[in-house]
Amino acid sequence: MLERFLPVSQHENYEDFLQQYRIVIPEQFNFAYDIVDEYAATEPDKRALVWCDENGESRSFTFNDIKCYSDRIASHLAQLGIRKGDPVMLILRRRYEYWFCLIALMKLGAIAIPATHLLTKRDITYRNCAAEVKMIIAVDDERVMQNIDDAQATSPTLQLKVALRGTREGWFNLQDFLTDDAAVFSRPTGEEVTRNSDHMLVYFTSGTTGMPKMVLHDFTYPLGHILTAHYWQRVIDNGLHLTVADTGWAKAAWGKIYGQWICGSAVFVYDYDRFDAQQMLQVVTEHKVTTFCAPPTVFRYLIHEDLSRYDFSHLRYCAVAGEPLNPEVFQRFYQATGIKLTEGYGQTETTVIVGNYEWYEPRPGSMGKPSPGYVVELLNEQDMPCTVREEGQIVVRTDCGKPVGMFNGYYHDAELTNMVWHDGKYYTGDVAWQDEEGYYWFVGRADDLIKASGYRISPFEVESALLEHPSVIECAVTGAPDDVRGQVVKATVVLVNGCTPSDALAKELQEFVKEVTAPYKYPRIIEFVEQLPKTISGKIRRIELREKDTEVVA
Repeated sequence: MLERFLPVSQHENYEDFLQQYRIVIPEQFNFAYDIVDEYAATEPDKRALVWCDENGESRSFTFNDIKCYSDRIASHLAQLGIRKGDPVMLILRRRYEYWFCLIALMKLGAIAIPATHLLTKRDITYRNCAAEVKMIIAVDDERVMQNIDDAQATSPTLQLKVALRGTREGWFNLQDFLTDDAAVFSRPTGEEVTRNSDHMLVYFTSGTTGMPKMVLHDFTYPLGHILTAHYWQRVIDNGLHLTVADTGWAKAAWGKIYGQWICGSAVFVYDYDRFDAQQMLQVVTEHKVTTFCAPPTVFRYLIHEDLSRYDFSHLRYCAVAGEPLNPEVFQRFYQATGIKLTEGYGQTETTVIVGNYEWYEPRPGSMGKPSPGYVVELLNEQDMPCTVREEGQIVVRTDCGKPVGMFNGYYHDAELTNMVWHDGKYYTGDVAWQDEEGYYWFVGRADDLIKASGYRISPFEVESALLEHPSVIECAVTGAPDDVRGQVVKATVVLVNGCTPSDALAKELQEFVKEVTAPYKYPRIIEFVEQLPKTISGKIRRIELREKDTEVVA
């Protein structure tokens, strides 16, 4: 399947990769028909999805299964009045039915809006109104369903609700759709045909200020993730790929469907409520996962387990994204498994902007080099190109063409789009620097940088230093308000099991950081906590820590 879209699939070196890589985009490309249904027609028994949960239940689905179930859902949704362009929210966690529903919406040409199950009534109301949601398909969770029911009264466009299982007043049951053998659905014609520029997917993504943004992708978006899956994650035909992500976040689009299926790899889904490092290692090895992608947070916990107990003979590559990878984590995982973690960088708005690719050695702590199709610049505060090792904002040039897979703007918000994307440049809001050999090194979000006594301090650098101490399993560094210095460095620290918080340990950590990095960067405040606030995708919510410190000062 992959060869249909890649004129050149083999490259001699990184320079050849940059120059020769391009994607062939068919007219009226629709992932549901042109990938899923095509596999169902040519290789119906090809494995598409392997699912298991923490209770030991497991299911496996072929591409023919995916086609049949998505056709049934599409048929019923059409009967309920869902048409091309209708926004439909999916709150389905990691349930395997998510994949059936997502493919069904593509077949209809409806706009899929994946969302997390942690949304409150207020969150749901905001999303319903902002995106003009017409239908919600949700898990059979009492809290989730009640929040949706409560939000409906102030959501004028919400007309239909579908529950994953069970019965509830005012809701349809998805299982009725799935078990309807008589339901058929044919590819639409006429005005219902999807075109490449049509709206396909909207992700709500939170910024540091304001309400969540609506990132809009069109029907060519899946093809952009050939770069993600084939070249960065290095998935293989008939392999089994696991990306640790909830379906409510864009990381699922990066690693749980599009690029992986185009490349012929099955997707592995581990459905759990609470992360457990030992259970994660067990399912990865028992199910013979071949490629694995997870946030650094996951690997920070994995390296504290006895990795010698597990058989990694089937595991070929491991990729990391979502947050910067600390060098200490890279080294310890490599020593235990022989696998070098390949970091990559991108956003909900893009695919892989910068990544580690096969033609050069990954450098611990570096996110790699620019991806083909992305013309990347680092611009300083004067909007001028940075010199080597000078910190600047990561900017994507689009005056020479928009990369395949890059977003179309923020849905219903031209003003916000123009704020970050103008004059042929998309400003990511992330800061990095480039070394003499072209490797990029992440510094942090522009809003996360700490300015203390005139110094600009990267939280990531201080966090990496702290993680080298044997007592620290996880930490988050933020700037705390200070009347004299403006800000001071604060570290919120999670200790390994068996370590007890104390003033002596705090002092020890401060001295340790002074030895590892420049002394002025050491954390003047250290707070010990049992866990850090995180999004469901595993990213540390530094904004929550900053807001807490601001409230204390106020």
